[in-house]
Amino acid sequence: MTVDTRTDNMKGSVTASSSRQDGPGGLWDSVKKAAFVIGSGLLFLAAFGNSLTWHLQRFWGASGDFWQNLWTELYVKFEGHDAALFFLGTMLAPTVAFWVSNGLLLLVDTTGKPSFITRYRIQVDKNNPVDPVKLRHALKTVLFNQVCLSGPMVVGIYFLMTWRGNPCGPELPTFHWGLMELAICSIVEEVMFYYSHRLFHHPALYKHFHKQHHEWTAPIGLVSIYAHPLEHVLSNMLPAVMGPVILGSHLATTSLWYSLALVSTTISHCGYHLPFLPSPEFHDFHHLKFNQCFGVLGVLDRLHGTDTKFRQTKQYKRHTLLTSLTPLNESIPDTPKKVQ
Repeated sequence: MTVDTRTDNMKGSVTASSSRQDGPGGLWDSVKKAAFVIGSGLLFLAAFGNSLTWHLQRFWGASGDFWQNLWTELYVKFEGHDAALFFLGTMLAPTVAFWVSNGLLLLVDTTGKPSFITRYRIQVDKNNPVDPVKLRHALKTVLFNQVCLSGPMVVGIYFLMTWRGNPCGPELPTFHWGLMELAICSIVEEVMFYYSHRLFHHPALYKHFHKQHHEWTAPIGLVSIYAHPLEHVLSNMLPAVMGPVILGSHLATTSLWYSLALVSTTISHCGYHLPFLPSPEFHDFHHLKFNQCFGVLGVLDRLHGTDTKFRQTKQYKRHTLLTSLTPLNESIPDTPKKVQ
């Protein structure tokens, strides 16, 4: 009788475990969904590769040899100094992109003006203007991460990429191949950032490392790389650099990807949902609530159910491209709080 009961309990436990793995939200269910999403995306790129990018290809082709001639001129000037060319290309352009975008945002953050920008603030009662003490501390950390961590890491990446080929080769990649590389880099970043970011939210790691980044519950663009050194290397830099390393990308594509990644994370942290720019509502909600929205594109959050609370909020309804001049927290206002 006892043996039968134990056997039944064991069977029940195995069945329950299998159910958790195979059921909605389980591991196998997530894998199947991921395969479907990524497969659909690849089919979409294949189907539209010759039509969707046709107009962009015409623009690229209309420039003739303009870009290739520019690159050839630069290549000849740095002949024999590929490491220096790679370092300048992967640090200079992305750094300029980061500081130009953040410089403009800091003017608004520190002055609270002009009002035609501040009216698009997501958390309307925060950073108006930003706390100067917190800002100075964040600025020092960001500069340290860029100069002392990102710089040496880029040097190391150069030697990794030379094993695959010549990242500073004389020929630029074709337009379609460059576009495909950017798409693949986005997928690699989504996977690596989601899991590394979620790992840093584990209680054993969060209080020692990731808590620093979450000091800003209402983020600004600058704090996109305000992080503990270990987190900056493993969760900020590594997901962004691995795509070009895996693909053996040309310096031109690598530099463009780094610049886009830095501008994208700046927008995600900027605190303003501005017209005709990607929506930052997803990551802003992560800073507000901590345990939702861990990824970049949101694909893995949907697969793993880490955006369920977000999808029940007004922020989710505002998580769209703003194509008018009316702020979304005016067109989709918060629900008034009930008076007790």
